[in-house]
This record gives sequence, structure tokens and C-alpha cells, in this order.
Amino acid sequence: MRILFDHCVPKRLRQHIPEHEIRTAYQMGWDALTNGKLLDAAEAEFDILLTVDRNISRQQNMRGRRIALVVLVAADNRLPTLQGIVPELLTMLSTVEPGQVYSVVVTVSS
Repeated sequence: MRILFDHCVPKRLRQHIPEHEIRTAYQMGWDALTNGKLLDAAEAEFDILLTVDRNISRQQNMRGRRIALVVLVAADNRLPTLQGIVPELLTMLSTVEPGQVYSVVVTVSS
């Protein structure tokens, strides 16, 4: 899978997602693009846009898009918080379909 990390996803998370081609919005020169324009640019080159922005799925219509949107739902976007999501995320990545929105929820165990 070709995955684009949105501005708010820590780039070091890619170390925990092996066997996928991952780029960041910054690497692509898209760090100043807003949600709709970022999706427009990304769908030409990527299969998935990975974000922690919970609002993007309500603000953007994904119907007919050639890219899937995966939203990481967590208390914050720090790497230690998001690492716990990796097993579920890896399982999900093999099943995503273009034009769909997926959420992966980070639960904090005590």
C-alpha cells in the first residue's frame, strides 16, 4: 500500500508500519494544503491518507475518491500513544477500499 501521512501524524510512526510505502505530506511538499486539496493531490499517488484529524471525515465527501481515509482516534498524536494502534492498523490496511473512511481507536489501558 502507498500511504500518505497527514501533517499531524508523527513521521516516526512509519517505522512501525513495515512493508508499506509511506511518505509524509511534508516530504511531498503538501504541508500547506488543507484537507480537500490534500485529498485531491494524494489520490493521484496514494492508496491511503492516514490522519488523526477527526473532522476531515465530516468535512470531506469521500464518495468516488480513489483513496481511502484512515483516521486514528486517540487522546493525542504522540508516537507513544499511537504505537498501541499498530497491530489493528496493520490488519485494517489489507482490507481498505477506495472512497471509504475507516477509524482505528486507540484505547488506553490502565
